[in-house]
Amino acid sequence: MIKAHIVRKIAADLNLKDAEALSVVDHILEAMREIICEDGRLEIRDFGVFKVKERKPRMGRNPKDKKTYPIPPRKVVTFKIGKELKDQPDSGDDAAGVRAPAGSGD
Repeated sequence: MIKAHIVRKIAADLNLKDAEALSVVDHILEAMREIICEDGRLEIRDFGVFKVKERKPRMGRNPKDKKTYPIPPRKVVTFKIGKELKDQPDSGDDAAGVRAPAGSGD
């Protein structure tokens, strides 16, 4: 699912025009982005937790010429699915739009 699908679904559910629904979605995403940047964590109960983690510096290697080069530390945003969303029965057509990777064991 992409942002346009979310906008259309919200517009249909709330009887809004697509432009109005787009504004709502944009405001929500911007608020989430600001919270994650400022606090480093965003928890939405029964949905999941977005968290900023620091990746350690490491040595990378170009597989073509076998040369190594340093990869600097960087920040990444991770998501851990909430218990209620995780425990939803799988209907085959994943109603939540979120599917755990095969063999993740979570």
